[in-house]
Amino acid sequence: MALSMMSFIGMSVGSREMAATMSIRQVLFFRALVGFVVILLVARSLLPEIRQMQKVPLHVARNVVHFTAQYFWTIGVVLLPLASVFALEFTMPIWVTLFAWLILRERISRPRLLATAGGFLGVLVIVRPGIGMVDPAAGLVLLAAAGYGLSLIMVKNLTRHCSPGAIVVWMMLIQLPLGFLASLTDWQPVHFSAVPWMLLAGIGALSAHFCQAQALKRLEASVVIPIDFLRVPMAAVVGYYAYGEAIDLWVFLGGAIILLSNFQAVLAERRDSRAKLHGPAARQDRVAGAGTWLRRASQSTKPP
Repeated sequence: MALSMMSFIGMSVGSREMAATMSIRQVLFFRALVGFVVILLVARSLLPEIRQMQKVPLHVARNVVHFTAQYFWTIGVVLLPLASVFALEFTMPIWVTLFAWLILRERISRPRLLATAGGFLGVLVIVRPGIGMVDPAAGLVLLAAAGYGLSLIMVKNLTRHCSPGAIVVWMMLIQLPLGFLASLTDWQPVHFSAVPWMLLAGIGALSAHFCQAQALKRLEASVVIPIDFLRVPMAAVVGYYAYGEAIDLWVFLGGAIILLSNFQAVLAERRDSRAKLHGPAARQDRVAGAGTWLRRASQSTKPP
């Protein structure tokens, strides 16, 4: 998780530095280009699965949504303090819950409903409507979080048919030409001095998601979510020393409300799952299953 947080912040710093000399559409293109080169070097074993061309329309739809979300997120990285971007991005679980209800017809539990309300309250604390002009870039980051949430729902569907590695390869194959075509509409001269920032942004993007996935394999979500929130103070420190950004306590307060709302929902759902696993109904099912096995064993005519 430490590597994941460092990678996310590295990606945002690399993207901001690239945007100083090129358009945001070029930033997305070169970030995808670096990721594509890395994938070619390490993912040759996935080529047979890619050739099967499973769920290509869903891959395309997912990556159009994800690419658009990245565009909005990068605008936020350029225009807003880094800590504000990461705090607003933590609203993504709210959007995942909403889209899971709308698209997958999943039931919204009471803890998730309370987490959604808490997340909305946290957003109000961060943007503080009525206290001056609300920055439009904050709205774009919220749209980006919604796009990431919808993208995750599509990924959940894709994982029924494709391996995670293949999903990442398709992401690079689709988003690279999307980024290239978008960059042609606002192409700026590219200087050699931007190459290190391209590498930082592109490798950081792949490393962030890979390390986060590895952490989720080894830790429960209730552990990962609080650790991941440390991105906000880390980003505030980087923004303060690298860009002279003021540290806004309202961002920390709003982000903490969003974090705690989601954290409580995860804990409540874990308690419910344990209760179902060890409750009276589960014990009755296990006893019934054992009884069925014993009856079948006693009726067997095979010698021991």
